[in-house]
Amino acid sequence: MNQKVLFVDDEPNVLQSIRRNLRKQFDLDTAEGGEAALQKLGENGGFAVVVSDMRMPGMNGVELLSQAKQRWPETVRVMLTGNADQQTAVDAVNKGDVFRFLNKPCETEDLAKTVTAAMRQHELITAEKVVLEKTLRGSIKALADVLSLANPEVFGRTARHKGRISKLASELGLDNVWQLESAAMLSQIGCVSLPTDLVLRKSQGGRLTDEEMVEFAAHASVGADLLKAIPRMEEVAEAIRYQEKNFDGTGYPTDAVKGDAIPMGARMLKIVADYDAFESSNSDAIKSIEAMRQHASHYDPTVFSAFEKTVAKAAEMTARTLEISQLTDSMVIAADVVTSENVLLIAKGQETTLSARRHLQQYCTNGLIEDRIQVFVPDH
Repeated sequence: MNQKVLFVDDEPNVLQSIRRNLRKQFDLDTAEGGEAALQKLGENGGFAVVVSDMRMPGMNGVELLSQAKQRWPETVRVMLTGNADQQTAVDAVNKGDVFRFLNKPCETEDLAKTVTAAMRQHELITAEKVVLEKTLRGSIKALADVLSLANPEVFGRTARHKGRISKLASELGLDNVWQLESAAMLSQIGCVSLPTDLVLRKSQGGRLTDEEMVEFAAHASVGADLLKAIPRMEEVAEAIRYQEKNFDGTGYPTDAVKGDAIPMGARMLKIVADYDAFESSNSDAIKSIEAMRQHASHYDPTVFSAFEKTVAKAAEMTARTLEISQLTDSMVIAADVVTSENVLLIAKGQETTLSARRHLQQYCTNGLIEDRIQVFVPDH
């Protein structure tokens, strides 16, 4: 957890005094002016607390804290100034959303108490975020698992989407991975409103009539509308809404959004979903990539280039056959698991989660599948 404090002032003597008086109590850094502060905030990914003077040349304290609020919302902001007029205080609260407002000169003891209180506030903010994210992610995963087990033909491929999205996000250096993975896992939730045959033909690379494509594409808006009312799922919902949108602006929804205006999550989903469909019809990674290149205008070139690299790395994985008891978390099913009655139980690409392993074990115990499952493992 970030425990660093940044003090900002345009007077070096003031910053030297702060270092001298507080360095034993806090892990602190200093910046001379607003621009230098923004640079340090960016380099460190934010601080737990930022304490800023008000009157500084170029960028004043309110402007600095306002930008800090927008870019690093978890950083707790404190204003320390000798300019104690009412309007300054109002702006500091309204624009910078400051935690405390202190007047110069400020006693070292009072400043230390304020910073300590701000550190505790930061701990509360980050702890709440972690709890919310873990709860939300757990709920999403549980829902995705239930959908995949209940209808593996339709929802089983979302597990493949999630794995590919995760690798693609890593290749692109993105940091909002949980949102991207959530979008992948829930990308097909709107398909509950569509005929299963229609969804299967599209996911397996089959051709749809114009009318059928309009009907199919509607699932994205249905899914987005289901999720948009859930707190912290707004970006996930928008990624799902635009997953059928081509980079050149064609596709669905039929609005003016195109190029970089399409949410990054949607651009990534478009690529992994199309690849999955081409792979289902071609059963060959190279042919699938070549087929996608024939429709290059549909994809963000930067994202597509990164995706090609992840496909190449995936080729370094090999399939092994293991007993169900040998399966562990996060292994990936290498081939569809089909019952003796030719019913798809778990689709290729799903992770061997605890619920999936129990599902397999139950069917094995009942003699409906063999105790031999193919999974992907690193080639080495």
